[in-house]
This record gives sequence, structure tokens and C-alpha cells, in this order.
Amino acid sequence: MSGKYLVTGGAGYVGSVVAQHLLEAGHEVVVLDNLSTGFREGVPAGATFVEGDIRDAAKWLDSSFDAVLHFAASSQVGESVVKPEKYWDNNVGGTMALLGAMREAGVRRLVFSSTAATYGEPTEVPIVESAPTQPTNPYGATKLAVDHMITSESAAHGLAAVSLRYFNVAGAYGTRSNVMVGERHDPESHLIPLVLQVAQGKRDAISVYGDDYPTPDGTCVRDYIHVADLAEAHLLAVRAATPGEHLICNLGNGNGFSVREVIETVRQVTGHAIPEVVAPRRGGDPAVLVASAATAREKLGWNPSRADLAGIVADAWDFAQRRGK
Repeated sequence: MSGKYLVTGGAGYVGSVVAQHLLEAGHEVVVLDNLSTGFREGVPAGATFVEGDIRDAAKWLDSSFDAVLHFAASSQVGESVVKPEKYWDNNVGGTMALLGAMREAGVRRLVFSSTAATYGEPTEVPIVESAPTQPTNPYGATKLAVDHMITSESAAHGLAAVSLRYFNVAGAYGTRSNVMVGERHDPESHLIPLVLQVAQGKRDAISVYGDDYPTPDGTCVRDYIHVADLAEAHLLAVRAATPGEHLICNLGNGNGFSVREVIETVRQVTGHAIPEVVAPRRGGDPAVLVASAATAREKLGWNPSRADLAGIVADAWDFAQRRGK
């Protein structure tokens, strides 16, 4: 059964892939994005695009919408430390305005793009949703605040909501029209696209921040999930959302790959030498971040099918080459 969905932040990496999946499933999609970090060309063909801020969502939301999928947020951890006011204003204040607009319009279904940064330094791995939430930066703190806000909204006003806490999202998605959507953050801070920049000759080497962690090869271990698997979880979450309840699910593969394993996989996929430079540890970098996705499997029926790291890297490499810049 088709529906009508508002996708906030739908010109960004994850939002644009989810919007494309919604279109391919036969839904009507309206993308709302102020293009502060997103790209107009990232909005999939077939979606209606509205350039605007989530604080003004009331201008476009009405009772014809079945749900909102909310990706609009400031998301650079380092920036959040030096400009926390921007993150509290945009991520928390913006979402509060969006929830008010949804309440006024009678739109009672929400899927929220949350993050593993809400957990901070984990006490146990794999991380489950009941783990302590102790974010170590304003980005994670603001996302956690929004999760609390949604819980209150669901209890008080009957909102049907699901928060999806991502771990490391990577890869690219190729549509039927042979247009690919992938990562192109500015500045780039994610490991796989940074290593691919070395393969493209845009960087001389990749920095390895710490090689003395208590892991098999001394480098940090992270859980990588393909962006297409992530997108599919959002479509399942829309269907699983229950009025008056706020479900929180981790999204990950349950397997970790070290920084050096990622670098070696890029070497194998691209055929390029990737010089490494060992740098000091970064503050707040946990040794291991791996998700338990048991809740998503049980509650959403979600089964990621693209867990192979080489496949994730190959898709990202294809996108990087097609961009050619």
C-alpha cells in the first residue's frame, strides 16, 4: 500500500538513499532540506523537493502525509565540540518545531535518524539498546535529547515512533537509472571515503589515529553497515511504528572491522597502495564499537544482506570514481 512521506534532510547521504527506496516501493516522497550540507542533485528523481528549514515544516505538512522520516541534523562530532550552540539549536530546537508541526497537522508516525554516539564509551560490546547512554560530545548529547523528546511525545500524544541508532554507515546505492548516491561530506570525516581519497590521489596518506588499542592489530574496531541495508530498515520501521510507543533499535552488522582491515580492503578493491601514517589517539575514541541488532531483527524483521566489507568498499569506490572529483 503506497503512502506519502516527508523526508527531512533528504538531500543528504542517508536521507537521499532512503528517499530513493521509498520511491522504488511506490510511495510519494517530499524532500525538505535547506541544503546547508545536502546536495540538490542528491534528491532522487521523482521526489518533490522543497528548499527550507525543518523549523518551517508546518508550511508543508498536512494531514495527507502518512509519516515523517527525519534526517535533518548537524552531524560533525568535532564541530559539535567547538560550536555546541549550533547543535542544540538545530538538532533539538529544530526537532521540537518539527514535532509541533506534526502534532498540528495530525501526522502521527515518525522514524528518527539517531546514532550510536548516544552511548559514548561502551561498557560492554556488542552494544544493546539498554546499555547506558553517556555521550561524550554535544552531537551525541543532542541526538539523545531528541530520543527523550520523542519518548515524551509518544506517551503524551500517541505518536508512533521508531529511533534507529546507526553505527558506521558506508557504501553507495545504484538506482535503476544508473545514478548512484554515496558519501560526499564536506569536510569528509568518515574512514572509508577518506581512504578512497588516497587511492584517488587526493591525499598522500591515511592517518591511523592510534595503533596501541587493546584490539588484535592495535587499531580501533567499528561496525560497518551498507547504506542500502540501512535504508531498508527505515521502510520496515515505518510499518512497525505503534501509536503511543517509541521503539529504539540499533542498526549494525554485529561484526567489527579494524582501521587496518578497512585500509587493507581498500587496497585489495582498488589495486592502489595506501600509505599509512600513525598519529596519536584522538580523545573519546573507544577501542571497539559493535552493535547488537537483535532488536531490529525481532521488532522490524530486518536482516541486512550486504555485510561483506569488500562489497561495501567496492560500491563506495564505484561512486567515488563516477564522481571523478
